[in-house]
Amino acid sequence: MIQINFDIKKDDLSDKLNRFWQLSGQKIKLIEKFYDESNGSPVFTVKGKYSTRCWTEWTQGFQYGSAILHYDATGDNRILENAKKKTLDKMAPHISHTGVHDHGFNNVSTYGNLLRLMHEGKIPINEWEKSYYELALKISGAVQASRWTSIKDGGYIHSFNGAHSLFVDTIRSCRALILSHMLGHVLHGEGDIRISLLERAIQHIKATATFSIFYGEGRDLYDVNGRTAHESIFNLKDGNFRCPNSQQGYSGFTTWTRGLAWAMCGFTELLEWMGNSNSEEFLDFGGKETLSVLMLKAARATCDYYIENTPLDGVPYWDTGAPGLNNMGDYLGKNADPYNSFEPVDSSAAAIASQGLLRLGNYLEKRGDAEGGNRYWQAGLSVIYTLLDEPYISKDENHQGLLLHSVYHRPNGWDFVPAGSKIPFGESSMWGDYHIREVSLYLQRIINNDNYYTFFNCIK
Repeated sequence: MIQINFDIKKDDLSDKLNRFWQLSGQKIKLIEKFYDESNGSPVFTVKGKYSTRCWTEWTQGFQYGSAILHYDATGDNRILENAKKKTLDKMAPHISHTGVHDHGFNNVSTYGNLLRLMHEGKIPINEWEKSYYELALKISGAVQASRWTSIKDGGYIHSFNGAHSLFVDTIRSCRALILSHMLGHVLHGEGDIRISLLERAIQHIKATATFSIFYGEGRDLYDVNGRTAHESIFNLKDGNFRCPNSQQGYSGFTTWTRGLAWAMCGFTELLEWMGNSNSEEFLDFGGKETLSVLMLKAARATCDYYIENTPLDGVPYWDTGAPGLNNMGDYLGKNADPYNSFEPVDSSAAAIASQGLLRLGNYLEKRGDAEGGNRYWQAGLSVIYTLLDEPYISKDENHQGLLLHSVYHRPNGWDFVPAGSKIPFGESSMWGDYHIREVSLYLQRIINNDNYYTFFNCIK
């Protein structure tokens, strides 16, 4: 269980954040100088050098998005200009990519962040450039919404595995669909039927909260409050849910911690979005209050599960049911050990989860739940306090990664295992590097009394 430090204050992280952004710029420049983009998008490091892995193109937006976040934090204009050029040159295929569910990862991280910087006055407003970013987000969200599976009482954005497959991580990626709706866009289907992007977003949120999250209500023998399933499988003939499954976790009856983290961060962001939305928009979908209660239940359950099933320092092992954990004694009663002989940790899950914890803490505090808000907020601070130091932050000038000890796909054996070790360690991922930058920017803005960072700040 995480040892929540209730004494740490946000300002206590200022020095760590300053050092972090210095290292961030070094890593971005290393990748610019040495990575050959003709090989495809960088995904994870092997011996400190970024490499690719052809499975699905979901990380290029994190590469250029990292540079945009870095500019936001530091004002490094050279890094920004290169990111803008690469977004223009490389990201267009991601806008119209019909084969993936990851539009929020690729396109909100790039076009969304650039549009947000304009609205916040951090880069000059150019009307043509602004319109281009808006159009990219409109189309991206509509394409994402077209990956639709109808089920009883709703539907969901299906994963690249097929129409039967709901992934828990898509809850964060459906930001693309929401931004498209906020920009006034609709999806046109056969016969010019107008399909509401808001309706599809809400149905996907409901499906994820209902089928991807467990609440200890007796769904099966492994129904523990806050546990998540990476994948939920449906019968396409009758629309019924069939079973939990996993692609990157150990099994459908254990919890892949990065999937858990996606749910934590995704639901808390959506709570913030709904809290800032017009109540009348939701009258046809059960009402804003009812939907908020559903999302808050999912957010609190997943955040509680993370706190209770993560080692003292806030960094989880890659799956809470990984078989080698049985050999590690009381692994939850001590700090995570990325160099152990049995199971790898996943720092990228910790980076994503820390943002979810902080956002949920802020959300509850703003709504009068001071005790609950403080618990989640301090848990988030405790996790990021760990991540912003060794052994998780890479200070090696030759290592292209920023956040060490990230894991991609343990079941497939894709992660690099150093000689003499039984598990992967010491490597980075593009999503881990992006999300440690994003939560660091989120926190730095609060410390500096800057605008509160949200994905929907790009819409006015």
